[in-house]
Amino acid sequence: MGNRLKSTIFILLLAGIAVGGYYGYRYFTSGPKVVFRTAEVKHGDLLATISATGTVEPTEVVDIGAQIQGLVNSFGKDSDGKDIDYRSKVEAGTVLANIDDTLYAADRDNAKAALNSAEAGVPKAIADLNQAKANAVKAERDWARAQKLGPSDALSQSDYDTYESAYETTKAAVAVAVAEVDQAKAAAVQAKAALDKAQKNVDYCTITSPVKGVIIDRRVNIGETVVSSLNAPSLFLLAKDLTRIQVWVAVNEADIGNIIPGKPVTFTVDAFTGHTFHGTVGKVRFNAQMTQNVVTYTVEIETDNSDGKLLPYLTANVQFEVSRLHNVMLVPNAALRFEPGTDEIAPDARASLGGRGTKGEGAGGDSAGSDNDSAAPTTGPTTRPHTHAHPHTQPSDEPETAWTRGRVWVRDTDPHFVRPIRVRVGPTDGAFSEVQSDKLSDGMELVTGEIRPDAPAASSGAPGNPFVPQMPRRGPGGGGGGGGGGGR
Repeated sequence: MGNRLKSTIFILLLAGIAVGGYYGYRYFTSGPKVVFRTAEVKHGDLLATISATGTVEPTEVVDIGAQIQGLVNSFGKDSDGKDIDYRSKVEAGTVLANIDDTLYAADRDNAKAALNSAEAGVPKAIADLNQAKANAVKAERDWARAQKLGPSDALSQSDYDTYESAYETTKAAVAVAVAEVDQAKAAAVQAKAALDKAQKNVDYCTITSPVKGVIIDRRVNIGETVVSSLNAPSLFLLAKDLTRIQVWVAVNEADIGNIIPGKPVTFTVDAFTGHTFHGTVGKVRFNAQMTQNVVTYTVEIETDNSDGKLLPYLTANVQFEVSRLHNVMLVPNAALRFEPGTDEIAPDARASLGGRGTKGEGAGGDSAGSDNDSAAPTTGPTTRPHTHAHPHTQPSDEPETAWTRGRVWVRDTDPHFVRPIRVRVGPTDGAFSEVQSDKLSDGMELVTGEIRPDAPAASSGAPGNPFVPQMPRRGPGGGGGGGGGGGR
């Protein structure tokens, strides 16, 4: 009886070991234990943009300086009757500041006296000219009579020579008097110019606004001495019209080809959170700047500021509209970035990939896959094809969109495996990209990431110790190249 019991126990023990071994074998050879996160393919509108940072600038700025030097005595009054200061509104001709004109007024008075003296010399010179002409007439007549008599008993040779010499002398005196008149007139003109210059310096002591506008910057205080040398010192900075304002944006050379004058632009400023401003591309300046081997071009954006919200020199976060697409096939960028491990690919698809995994390739790398689409490009980015997959129309002034090769993954019939579908990737708005593929349709679920039930809690999204570094697995954050052409 004891032997039979021992035999029974032994048989049951062997059976338990066999069953446990069988289920253990099934557990460890049944494939990867993963749950895939998915998102649906859909048709919709897409706005591809280029992001950049710029500065709000007045449309036209006038730098008002001083052409003379001296002490600032006072400021003028603005349209509200207040002293000129920051944000003062002024009209053309409004007095902005007064510089001490004592020395310049004295120079003007001296010039005025010199002009009076020079002008008085002109009549005197004319009178001397008339006297010289009268003497010349008398000498000419005496010389004419002497010539008739000639040297004789009635006219000695000495007298004859005297009349001749007097005639020649008076002729020369007339010429001298004419020159003296011209000299007197020139001296009067010179004195008038000196007076005008002295008066201009006095006028320069009053700084006036050349145009209507708003004072942006006041760079001088009462009691300061303005020193004018080779460069005129700047006293005020005035904006002509703040109802029209610009945004100057530095755009990378890689993106400048997509910036077209007249295209719409949106931007925000930190001063008005939640408010979006609108504008249009004005011009692209040719004077590129190079900073740390990065070439950028300045783009001017025109915008309306009738409400006066935008202040000069605010920082603007700008979005340039590159293309606006309607009713196109969209997939999440996370689906384009996802890269499964080799053990997660369906066996038949794995064989078509040549036994290679996808780690490190990126979605736009190896285009081989189970989707043998002969129309897919075989090399590099290509020009956007115009096919039935794009019901939208593209304006003629819109830049051609470069397409790149990409790949998305769908779940296999066995939910623990995925298989690839090759796609063409177009513009992106940062979250979604336009794609082309005959294998995709609305509502199809694409893999965007994975969760392993047998992984630690932190890797499956469960809370963990935030101070312990975690090594991320593949998913939305891994891989690269999923953005496609036009991604920014």
